[in-house]
Amino acid sequence: MSKRLAATVRPMTESAVAVVIGLVAGALLMLAFGYDPVQAYVWLFVGAFGSTAGILESLAFATPLMVTAVTFAVGVRAALFNIGAEGQMYLGAIGAVIVGGTMLLPAGIHPIAATIFGMCLGALWALPAAILKIWRGVHEVVSTIMLNWVAFYFVTFLVRTYLGEPGRAERAIPALPTARYPVLGETLTAIIFVVLAFCVAVAILLWRTGIGFELRLVGDNPEAAKYAGASSSRAILLSFAVGGLAAGLAGASQVLGRPPSWTIYATLGNLLNLGFDGIGVALIGRNHPVGGVFAAIFYGGLMNGGRYMEYHVGVASELVDAINGIIVIALAMPEIVAIIRRRRES
Repeated sequence: MSKRLAATVRPMTESAVAVVIGLVAGALLMLAFGYDPVQAYVWLFVGAFGSTAGILESLAFATPLMVTAVTFAVGVRAALFNIGAEGQMYLGAIGAVIVGGTMLLPAGIHPIAATIFGMCLGALWALPAAILKIWRGVHEVVSTIMLNWVAFYFVTFLVRTYLGEPGRAERAIPALPTARYPVLGETLTAIIFVVLAFCVAVAILLWRTGIGFELRLVGDNPEAAKYAGASSSRAILLSFAVGGLAAGLAGASQVLGRPPSWTIYATLGNLLNLGFDGIGVALIGRNHPVGGVFAAIFYGGLMNGGRYMEYHVGVASELVDAINGIIVIALAMPEIVAIIRRRRES
């Protein structure tokens, strides 16, 4: 078997084994609580992918995860652990609310302007962590987690104080009809094409451009990068900037491209944990922007199909989340082990 073929077959084999392990572990957990795992898994996959409506809904769940996965994946490629997608996504969402809900623009321009503004706010929120890393060596895990909390309370304050919908204090003003992306399914809109294009663009940036090669070289072998004249500061800035744009797009997608609310709630309940879930999706997708797309579709299917396990088999929602988590952990383990191995070798 050639090295190229082996490099393709091995990840597929590892993922297949991980899926089996995750499903078996989830089945054992359901048996322990008296549920029928066969029926539960049938409804899980039928609900997620057994109909056109189910597939479209799974894609709607997957859309923001495709780009929050990019935030983490680009960081890992530069040997960084950017945990800030959550906060950067909040800023992207509030940016989409500001432009999409308060400004009057032509229908063709409005969603584009609101999306770009949300992405720029996400990138802007990522820059302090990059600057602290370059200037003072502050570990990005610490700075990004702190910024996540600042973003949460800042956006909550804006929604409750300045951007609340009149007569409905529990949510922000919705995006105007001219700012909304066309609806393709029940909650899936055309913003999925923007997200897919962004993921492909990031893949091209990383593997088909000089600056992308520099970023990966800094992440793979800092010493070799130093002797080659690559700038670690530039790689850090690029990684955080691209990650912030991705997270900002994820936030904008939930305002401009996720009916029926077309807004965010004061509790940020329709945004919470999408940034953190993106970390698991990135690991499943082997920290590749395109791999993250397929991983997000799988994870979106778990989120959508899990509801059918509860409705038709009676599996408690908390147990559904635990089972989904077990499957995701099993799928993510090969990449986690690979990251640890690379860290030891570097």
